[in-house]
Amino acid sequence: MAGTCVYTIGHSTHPIDEFVGMLKANGVERLIDVRTVPGSRHNPQFGEHELSASMSEADIDYQRLAELGGLRHTPAAEASINGAWRNKSFRNYADYMQTPEFVAGVDELIALARKQTVALMCAEAVPWRCHRSLIGDALLARDIRVADIMSLTSTKPHTLTSFAKLDGHRVWYPPENSPRQTFADCEPRNLSQGLGDGRPGL
Repeated sequence: MAGTCVYTIGHSTHPIDEFVGMLKANGVERLIDVRTVPGSRHNPQFGEHELSASMSEADIDYQRLAELGGLRHTPAAEASINGAWRNKSFRNYADYMQTPEFVAGVDELIALARKQTVALMCAEAVPWRCHRSLIGDALLARDIRVADIMSLTSTKPHTLTSFAKLDGHRVWYPPENSPRQTFADCEPRNLSQGLGDGRPGL
């Protein structure tokens, strides 16, 4: 693929040889682990230490990027601007996407992707059941192409979530018929939390 592209992949229940083959088939040079808890009781080959060793044997760099990890929690008293997500876990992650920590994680990811062919990894087999699909939206907003590795022979281009809204580099998911059409319409409290340093951000 020409230009900067980030691949995504879910480890699911793949045997490690098959998983490595999927990465190699797409020229992946660095695997970026965005699991908050980098372990798997049912698939021990994807524990952090086991996976790191397997990547080393395959001549693929391995790193965790905690800033993009899932399992985020929005305080109960804090209003969400991402009400289009009915799934609470995804809504919470969309809230986290407005923070400087997330922006820093995406900045680091893009910097890595401009040096090597990288793949984001989480556990779910399909991206639409995983927070990596939201990371994909954030990358598209920054003109970075995203391709989801589905099998040894299949990749699919990531497309923006149908109800996502873009405001510059920012991605948000307002409920249908929301009066807030841009980030300028959001409450100052939400803006200040999402824009810690005043950058355009995500």
